[in-house]
Amino acid sequence: MDIQEKVKNFINKYGLKSSKETRFIDLVSEVGELGKEILKGNYYGKKEYCNTDNLEAELGDVLFSLICLANELNIDLKKALDEVLKKYEDRFSKKGNISSGR
Repeated sequence: MDIQEKVKNFINKYGLKSSKETRFIDLVSEVGELGKEILKGNYYGKKEYCNTDNLEAELGDVLFSLICLANELNIDLKKALDEVLKKYEDRFSKKGNISSGR
């Protein structure tokens, strides 16, 4: 079972269906929480960075939210990842970096 199916089954089991818009806002919120946790890792720039105790959980929340959104949008994340890696590989071979800028 892949991760998208695993999350879909979890959502169905617990009745957590939600709209695409709500899933997107949830993802943005979780990314913000991850950012805050990363900032805590270096005490907002005042010390050398160290992973916090909650970092893995926050990253897991982001991943869960992203998978939920992809499922609501009927996007195959493996296919999307394969396509973006190909795009970056092409850019790198042409420009020497993966930036979309000039």
